Amino acid sequence: MQGKTIAVNKSASFEYFIEERYQAGIVLEGAEVKSLRAGRASLGESFCEIRGGEVFLKNMHIAVYDKSGAFSTRDSRRERKLLLNRAEISKIVGKVNERGYTLVPLKLYFHGALVKAEIALCKGKHAYDKRKTIAEREQKRALDRAVKEMEAR
Repeated sequence: MQGKTIAVNKSASFEYFIEERYQAGIVLEGAEVKSLRAGRASLGESFCEIRGGEVFLKNMHIAVYDKSGAFSTRDSRRERKLLLNRAEISKIVGKVNERGYTLVPLKLYFHGALVKAEIALCKGKHAYDKRKTIAEREQKRALDRAVKEMEAR
């Protein structure tokens, strides 16, 4: 059961082959949640780091909530802890230590009243894989355009 989507990392599916997806809780402050409810977040240049058996989301931008006053942190790109089961973390650590795997945030969404992050174990694409993806996308667009023209007649 997934609720309202807050932010999506659009470049992740272009840059990486997505292998396994995980749902993680995220540690936030109250003012950050209010800013997320307004949809003021970006996963553009964000990445995940594993340190000391814990997973952290770094470089994710959540705009400072303007009505929060002195009670909010002013760093909109601070590192935020992700909440996963120990078994999931150990499985992720095993894969990330293998060559070529990385942990990438895909999207941020509401699950009821909670904010969740969807992260994925990914393998990086080579330039020829990216060209193939672009060619397939262009081919699909051309096909959709042709079908639309045939329906219009």
